[in-house]
Amino acid sequence: MSVYTKTGDGGTTGLLTGERIDKASLKVEAYGTVDEFNSALAMARAFCQKDIVKNSILKLQKINMLLMADLASSGESDYTNEEHIVQLEKSIDEAEASLPPITAFIVPGETKGGAALDLARTTARRAERRIWQLCQTEAIEKRLPMILNRMSDYCFVLMRMEENNSL
Repeated sequence: MSVYTKTGDGGTTGLLTGERIDKASLKVEAYGTVDEFNSALAMARAFCQKDIVKNSILKLQKINMLLMADLASSGESDYTNEEHIVQLEKSIDEAEASLPPITAFIVPGETKGGAALDLARTTARRAERRIWQLCQTEAIEKRLPMILNRMSDYCFVLMRMEENNSL
């Protein structure tokens, strides 16, 4: 089987449910940006040196794949749930507890992994904005942008962990 199908050559793409929609739609823009976030996470995981950070990024990628599945569905989404938000908040709290308090603005880029995590953070924020735009025209579960919001927060904390020399 070939990687190219030619089914998108007319400007449409298929959803998980088989429905075809315009590639310029807000839905495709939203899940495409979530896909970009996954690529940024992959780069961060490749650059990071600390195993705890790399393992945490992999967990984020797995949640992110579920989020993409929700967005690429045409009906009610059920790949993610409220428990994902709870898990992310717990992970953020645990990671923050291992770090010194923030006393000034943090300029990322002390390490390649930290810089990549900051890029992932900002990509997640853009994806969240795209989903909120989509919410203005389609019935989208409100947890979806909330999950992205927590994932971007977690990227910030993971960046701090990766760049902290005392961990």
